[in-house]
Amino acid sequence: MVKVSAQEVDPFAALESLRSSLDQAGIVFPSLRVDPQMEQLIELGRVRVDVALKLADALRREEQAT
Repeated sequence: MVKVSAQEVDPFAALESLRSSLDQAGIVFPSLRVDPQMEQLIELGRVRVDVALKLADALRREEQAT
């Protein structure tokens, strides 16, 4: 993974990258968006508990694979 500062990253590209990765894991964050007040933040919004568990499982699997 390449480390870059937040100021170097296009927030909309980061948003689409995150959305794509979540989609590949079968996870949807319905409120996912770039924060309109501070564009260097991505608003994740709220998710249902089953989605939170699915995300936790995907992160756990990724951690075990590395």
